[in-house]
Amino acid sequence: MSNGSFGSNGNGGNGGNAAPDRGEGNGGRGTVSRRRLLAGATAVAAVAVTGAAGTAAASSARQGHTAAGQGQVPALWHEFTRTPFTHPQIPYVGRSGRGGGAARFPRRPVVADIRDHGDVTDDGSTDCAPAINRAIAAAGRAGGGTVLIPPGTFRIDDLIRLGHSNVVLRGAGSDRTKLYATRNLTELIGAYGSRYGGDKSSWSWAGGLIWLAPTARWESLVAAIRAKAWPFEGWTGNRRDEWETLTTVEPARQGSWTVTVADASRLRPGGLVLLRLADDAGHTLLEHMSGGGPGPEAYYWDDKTKLTSYVPYEWPVRITHVRGRKVTLERPLPLDVRPEWDPRLTTHVPELTGSGVEGLTLEAVETPQSPHLLDKGYNGVVFQCAYDCWADDVVVRHVDNGFGLVAASACTLRRTRVAGRGSHHPYFCREGSHDNLVEDFTVEQRTVPAPAGTQLHGINVEGLSSYNVWSRGDMQMGTFDSHRGLPFANVRTDITVNNNGRHGGDASAGPLFGARFTHWNIRVTNGRAGLMKIDGLAPRSATVGVNEVGEFDQIDVPDFTGDLHSRLELYGTTDVVRPRNLHEAQRDL
Repeated sequence: MSNGSFGSNGNGGNGGNAAPDRGEGNGGRGTVSRRRLLAGATAVAAVAVTGAAGTAAASSARQGHTAAGQGQVPALWHEFTRTPFTHPQIPYVGRSGRGGGAARFPRRPVVADIRDHGDVTDDGSTDCAPAINRAIAAAGRAGGGTVLIPPGTFRIDDLIRLGHSNVVLRGAGSDRTKLYATRNLTELIGAYGSRYGGDKSSWSWAGGLIWLAPTARWESLVAAIRAKAWPFEGWTGNRRDEWETLTTVEPARQGSWTVTVADASRLRPGGLVLLRLADDAGHTLLEHMSGGGPGPEAYYWDDKTKLTSYVPYEWPVRITHVRGRKVTLERPLPLDVRPEWDPRLTTHVPELTGSGVEGLTLEAVETPQSPHLLDKGYNGVVFQCAYDCWADDVVVRHVDNGFGLVAASACTLRRTRVAGRGSHHPYFCREGSHDNLVEDFTVEQRTVPAPAGTQLHGINVEGLSSYNVWSRGDMQMGTFDSHRGLPFANVRTDITVNNNGRHGGDASAGPLFGARFTHWNIRVTNGRAGLMKIDGLAPRSATVGVNEVGEFDQIDVPDFTGDLHSRLELYGTTDVVRPRNLHEAQRDL
């Protein structure tokens, strides 16, 4: 059994081969010393507390409080700045999102207007999907660019597909351009059963009426669905066998930016590779994801067949430097790399990269929400096998499921909104999705009562997904849906939530939480504790700056026995913790 963990003290269990004193802090440009990192962190905290970076403010921040009760800096933040890549409870998410957390999206030149590619009317008399898809295809053939949709309401009787890299679909703004979808994915593609059996519809958690996925990958998925050969949905194909080894990897510690490989001849700077970690017979990889120690070692993994189907863990990452056998990565290692997990860098299906959707509303024809797990597929915007892609200023309305990340990594969803009659999953993040950023998001209160037999989750994460961030959110309904499948090292920060949803997840999918979940500055308006205050549920987690809450309705018990090594600070406060937003503070370092 594993004797490793994410660390059990303020030093994060660094050991002799821990995170380096430098990081590729800006797309691989320059280096960042720990001294500079700590100095920057102190300034960030001081500015967050007082709005000024003066000496007195910084000194006060170092003491963990400020004058006049303007804010409090918890001990956890000071600890984190000393060991940002290896902290035992807080994950490093400062580079989550497109472009390593870049604030701006690329502005691609306009290469197509949908009005130049077929009949387009804004009065509902014409199916505009063919013209939109032809314009997108033309932009793809041109090597990328922006496809414009003018102001108006445009009926679509088919789904919209972005399958080529560097193509952006841009409306005139979510309040001016609307796509009105008349059909669902069951009608357009066919029934989609679950690979785990039963009568569930996989359209309850997959596929979108705007679907960003590489063309070849999308075509293989649709072919498998129509053949009723229910596929795996990730980076290595429908049967998870479409990969080959590029090189094996020598042992390394979680938090390292550089790894040593056996043979770097097939590796190039800028290339996207998969780090592949397989579990062993003792399930020591799953134990490591859970923080290690007696609790995970005592957990019974063998009957968690849905969870074990998610392994190997596959983490997409770009290479920034290759020097001899030393390979530097765009982000620090999410886990230890140990020989017993057969670590290797591999190929994957060709990715979709550099593509986005901007400035539009997707509204489905209003139908009653389907019974739980029987969704027809009135789904919103989904990213699949996508890396460095984005959505900005996009609203979805009357959908079964809102915004999805399915085997998607390093994507940013900004200024997005789920509205209308109520959704099963307003946001879902699954099938090994990593390093994504969802910020400035809204889940509106439903406009009609929920029909009997339906379910509301909220911001979902599952299936070994890691290092994802939900930031600056307004959740007028729903919950923080950790949906089993051992998600780990995810952050929810600076969110207001009316906590009235319920989590999901099959028992065979294993634990609700792996290690290093962080809830930071969460304002719960209805006082319900479930999935908000997680110090009694999530191993090696941090709950910081949550107002006072109580247990009622769905009450969970820990998956792991013994000491969870979790942390709770500034409990019972409202918007007092500084830095106010954990992701922004990490990014600003």
